[in-house]
Amino acid sequence: MRAVVQRVARGKVTVEGQVKGEIGKGYVVLLGVQVDDTEKDALYLADKVLNLRIFPDEEGKMNLSILDVGGSILVVSQFTLLGDCRNGRRPSFIQAARPEMADELYNKFVQLLKDSGLNVATGQFQTDMLVEIANDGPVTILLDSKKLF
Repeated sequence: MRAVVQRVARGKVTVEGQVKGEIGKGYVVLLGVQVDDTEKDALYLADKVLNLRIFPDEEGKMNLSILDVGGSILVVSQFTLLGDCRNGRRPSFIQAARPEMADELYNKFVQLLKDSGLNVATGQFQTDMLVEIANDGPVTILLDSKKLF
C-alpha cells in the first residue's frame, strides 16, 4: 500500500460538479493499493499517517502529528501510485490491486483513520475526480507499507 501524504491548508474532491469531500487544515492522502496488500498494510499505513509528525510546534519545528493539532484528513484512492515507469513510456499498472480488493482495503484504511476521532472525508472510489490541494509548506511525504522507501 502506498500513500502520498500532503500537509494542506485545505483540500477538496469534486465529481461531476458535486463536492464529494472537503477539509480544512490537515492532510490530503492519495492512496494506492497493491495486489499483495492485506489488512496488515492498512493498519501499518493508518498508524503511520496518524502519528507522522509534520505539523510545526510553537518553535516552528515539525514535531506535531495530525492527532496533536486536531486536523482533518481527505483520502483519495489513486491506483496510479502503483504505476511502474521503469520500462518504456507508458506506465504498467500490474502491481495495482483489482478494484474489488482495492475498495475493501481502501475502506478499511479510511475506517481506521475515522476510529481516531478525526474528521475524515473521502473522494469517490473508481471515479474521475477533480482534486484540489492547497499544499501547506509545501510538505509532501511518501509512505509505503512494504517500506520500499
